[in-house]
Amino acid sequence: MPEAELDAALAALIAAARRAAVAKQVQGDVEQRLLQSIVDATTSLFDAEASSIALFERDPDRLEYRVAAGAQGAGAIGLSVKPSQGIAGYVFSTGQALALSDVAHDPRFDRKVAERTGYVPRSIAAVPLFDEQGTVGVLQVLDKRDSASFSLRDMELLGVFAAQATAAISAARVQRDTSRLLHEVLRQIGPNLTDPQVETLVGAATRHLDADSESPFWHLAENVARLRTMTDRELELVADILEVVAKHAERTTRRV
Repeated sequence: MPEAELDAALAALIAAARRAAVAKQVQGDVEQRLLQSIVDATTSLFDAEASSIALFERDPDRLEYRVAAGAQGAGAIGLSVKPSQGIAGYVFSTGQALALSDVAHDPRFDRKVAERTGYVPRSIAAVPLFDEQGTVGVLQVLDKRDSASFSLRDMELLGVFAAQATAAISAARVQRDTSRLLHEVLRQIGPNLTDPQVETLVGAATRHLDADSESPFWHLAENVARLRTMTDRELELVADILEVVAKHAERTTRRV
């Protein structure tokens, strides 16, 4: 690829990476916090021993337990299983919700996986997390304290929580996939680039984004994050002010 094209590609990547970094600074770990709040609420609503969310990840393909709640939930966090393994794998791979009142006698139950979490449940309810591209994960609830089984109404409610979890995942997907996107863009514009060259360009695009968290730029990003509670009218006024400041900065830059 000619040097001029590489320079242009790098400039575009820097702009994209900067936007992603700003989004991350402003939003924080939105996905993690929202998913945690969902499993907390699920555990409370069902008065359950535990609940968890496992998300599908690639390279290698796996279901990774990202958040958990309840007295027996902590051991699941960080656990990874094959996408077809156990109850979660069955729900993920088939896209079908499942409620079991006696998991020990179900052939789909993987006791070894349960033992790795430190808790072997008696009953499980699990629902898939769907987005427009397919199944992205599984929400599970273990052992209601006031009942040995999960009702149809329970499964309907669990489906509502699953929809909220999927919305949280979709909202944070751009942030999570930025590096993958940068690699893919470089592959498209420079099909002859080697892996080390791609890594060098991506590194150059992102190297200095978070170098100085005390810079005025990041202070601005932090202040923008505080605007979430403002009314629409107040936000419109802030946007107008920022537009004036940005235009002033552009004119100043041109004169320099």
